[in-house]
Amino acid sequence: MGQLYIAIILSDIKRTPEIIRMWTSPNNYINGGKLTEHSYIENNFVQAVEHLISPEGMFYMSRIVWAGDYADPEQNESCNLYKNVYDNYNGLFRYPKSHDTSCYRYIVNHSKKLYVDKERCPENKYNLIVHPLPLLVSEGNGCGGGDYKGNNVELCGTWARDNISVEKTMPNDYNELVCDFI
Repeated sequence: MGQLYIAIILSDIKRTPEIIRMWTSPNNYINGGKLTEHSYIENNFVQAVEHLISPEGMFYMSRIVWAGDYADPEQNESCNLYKNVYDNYNGLFRYPKSHDTSCYRYIVNHSKKLYVDKERCPENKYNLIVHPLPLLVSEGNGCGGGDYKGNNVELCGTWARDNISVEKTMPNDYNELVCDFI
C-alpha cells in the first residue's frame, strides 16, 4: 500500500517527545497523500506550507517535517510522528490558505547553512518540476508506494526537523545544494 504524509511544524527546540505547533494534510487541498502525488512546483498544498515558512508566514524559519505513516517510531516512543499527530494533536490541525509562492525562489536550511534554488530544478518526463521541500524534509521515504525513488533519493529526509524557510534572495554565506529530483 501507499504511504501517506502530512506536513508538520515542530517547536523550535528539539524535545522527546516532539511538540507539534501545527500540522496540515494534502487531502484538504484535493491532493493525494502519497509523497509523489503532491511534491511538485506550484502544487497548492506545498505552496500553503511554503507560505507558512516564508517571511510573511506565522512559522518563518521553523523546524518542519513531512511525516510518513510508515516512518520509524520516535525515539523512546511506541509510535511515529504521523500517528502521534493523529492520536494527540487533532486540535492543532490547520487548513491554511494556499498562496502563490513563486516569488520565493530559494528554500533555505538555516540549521545546515544550505539552500536550494528552485529555478535550477529540472522538469521530469511529465513536464512537472519536483518540489525539493517535501522530499528533503520527508521521514519514511522508501517505506511505501508513492514514495520518491528517482535521482538523488539519498537526499530525501536529510533536512527533516531542521529550521527551514523560503526566501526571495539567495542567502549570504550558505552553500548551494543542487537537487536533481526528477
